[in-house]
Amino acid sequence: MKKIIGWGVLVISLFQAGGTLASDGKLSLEMLYHPTQKERFESKPLTRLFWDQQNRLIESQLQDGIVRLSEVTPETWKKQALPVDGNLLRILTSAKIEEKEARRLAEMLGGQIQPGLYAYLFSYRNDLWLLDLKSAQAKELTHTPDQNKDEALLSPDAKTVAYLKGNDLYVTDVASATEKRLTLDGSETNLNGRLDWVYMEEIYGRGKLHAFWWSPDSQKLAFLNFDETRVPLYTLSGDYAQPAKTERTRYPKAGDPNPIVKLGIIDKNGQLSWTQNPYPDQETLLVQIGWTPDGHLLAAWQDRVQTWLDLRLYDAFSSASKVIVRETSPAWTERLPFPIFFKDGSFLWESDRSGHRHLYHYDKNYQLVKTVTSGNWDVRQVYGIDETGNRILFSANERNPIGNDVYAVNVDGSHLQRLTAESGTHQVQWNKTMTQFLDTWSSLKQTPKQALFSASGQQLKLIDDPGLPEKMKGLQLAQVIQQQIQARDGFPLESLLFLPPDFDPKKKYPVFHHLYAGPMASQVNDRWSHNLYYHFLAQQGYIVWILDNRSASNKGVASAWPIHKKLGQLELQDQLDGLEWLRRQGWADMERIALDGWSFGGYFTSYGMTHSQAWKIGFVGAPVTDWRLYDSVYTERYMGLPQENPDGYDRGSVLKAAGNLHGKILIMHGTMDDNVHPQNTVMLIDELIKAGKDYSLQLYPGQGHGPRGDAMIWSLQKARWEFLKNNL
Repeated sequence: MKKIIGWGVLVISLFQAGGTLASDGKLSLEMLYHPTQKERFESKPLTRLFWDQQNRLIESQLQDGIVRLSEVTPETWKKQALPVDGNLLRILTSAKIEEKEARRLAEMLGGQIQPGLYAYLFSYRNDLWLLDLKSAQAKELTHTPDQNKDEALLSPDAKTVAYLKGNDLYVTDVASATEKRLTLDGSETNLNGRLDWVYMEEIYGRGKLHAFWWSPDSQKLAFLNFDETRVPLYTLSGDYAQPAKTERTRYPKAGDPNPIVKLGIIDKNGQLSWTQNPYPDQETLLVQIGWTPDGHLLAAWQDRVQTWLDLRLYDAFSSASKVIVRETSPAWTERLPFPIFFKDGSFLWESDRSGHRHLYHYDKNYQLVKTVTSGNWDVRQVYGIDETGNRILFSANERNPIGNDVYAVNVDGSHLQRLTAESGTHQVQWNKTMTQFLDTWSSLKQTPKQALFSASGQQLKLIDDPGLPEKMKGLQLAQVIQQQIQARDGFPLESLLFLPPDFDPKKKYPVFHHLYAGPMASQVNDRWSHNLYYHFLAQQGYIVWILDNRSASNKGVASAWPIHKKLGQLELQDQLDGLEWLRRQGWADMERIALDGWSFGGYFTSYGMTHSQAWKIGFVGAPVTDWRLYDSVYTERYMGLPQENPDGYDRGSVLKAAGNLHGKILIMHGTMDDNVHPQNTVMLIDELIKAGKDYSLQLYPGQGHGPRGDAMIWSLQKARWEFLKNNL
């Protein structure tokens, strides 16, 4: 289950604004969501900068289909135009691509252009094309417009492109545009190189369908094969159209058969070999595939319920393998990033073995040399290894549990150094030699800024500091306060308040309580947000309250492990502890609290409304209503198999507690939600009717896990606002 931001969260588009702002600084629902009347609050975009393959600092600008690249001298900030033909529009139209489509492609490709990289893939009229900036030409690589081609991937030497047609792998030679089919047995239930639904959603990332990886020498591909024969079909009835646009997906729910997955190696001539299955007597998941710098295959395997992870190295023939790192935990083991290799063959490995994400150095013989980082904090991202300076560069939440900072540490674990001064959330690009970095950062109180820094963290150039968008300066904004509160056992919970602009602590205010609550998915983050919906509610006299229960706080996976096999139960305790803190403040009307969440937040809202009496109304968005109804990989990670944990599934079920519903709920769901199926909502309604409980319902025809489009969102927000006004 991917984190879905509740629809109470609005990120204002950063485009040209239209209309006029209310003279009293007040927001209206129309200004935020109406299809034709909504305002867009301008914010000056930050300069687009990046480091190229030659370690140069490059500024990129795109206008009217023309990419302009300039080399920036960091010491003087002087800019020199680069003699790269970036007139994409001219190149594309010269290839007889119609102008309207050429403009769209130019905009899409423009953001990818980098000096030193000359080859870029794109699709036009269902065929693959190559944009070759060296020859200033666009070349058609395939000639079968009647067949869809997707997930195209250039080889490292840019001489071959691999892609999928249906459920088979193909390659095309770039020089001759000659196509070769590599696999021959793809079908509806046999997928070669294409991820199935549950692997895409829960392991490799929504929208990423390719399951093949080029070797470093560009001569072969590792790929996954999925046998879906035993995976149950789920049907989404497309009754929003005539004829009905029904969709059928192979979707394993908790306890159902998973796809049978094999790892194969195939060369450009179609020579195929299968790796040996090292776990023939148990169900497993293949969660990472890749190659070492010297061309050996690596794969990370987990057991079905994800209690362990083995990183396996394959022999020169990519057949037999051995475990080089094994991870276990008291609950579940997260999918971990691939190792980063040093020139001497040793490698850096990220692990949660201590309950926090830290770095470990292994030698070339796969023996642990050193625990590089440690402590009650987490490494967030490894930027790279500076072998010249003997340093590892990474981000972590060591100083700020709801943000991150940039750090350096010696390879032997000594001299941990924070390189960022201002607290908040930092996004960083290091140059190739690790001597300078670009930092874009913001905080709850600081709008986004961008600057260039030295390797020691000294600011060399403040590049962008646009400040508060001009239109927001006329608004009566809420008072935003972040605080840490203590749970009943002393665990520090992170929370956020939006108080009315004219807040009076002697008054009582109704509360709009938003959450997500899912494992390792925090809502309280130290970064700037154009979240004007919460400011709108504050202007209307509501307090907005956001609280991360400990398992959602992302403060080390150990903080989430206690929920293992009992989703819902401990999260509820933390949220009630938060409400107790709110009660003690004196200004919250504890009889008028609304609970709001989408996806896992929708599950928890329905769970809270049926397992406590703390909330008067609930906004239940796309809820899981019984974990037996959700997919196998996500659910079993946290709950185990239903047949082995029936009590945990029953205690976490909303369906079984529907008769205990307290207060009023508004259920919202897209009718074509392939993630949290509408079955969850229909079965909940059935149980509510049987129990004589009332409910309100908003369906969104043809919509997936989150409604999209101006009309749909306007309808949703109107319904939410009316429900809030009428019932709280």
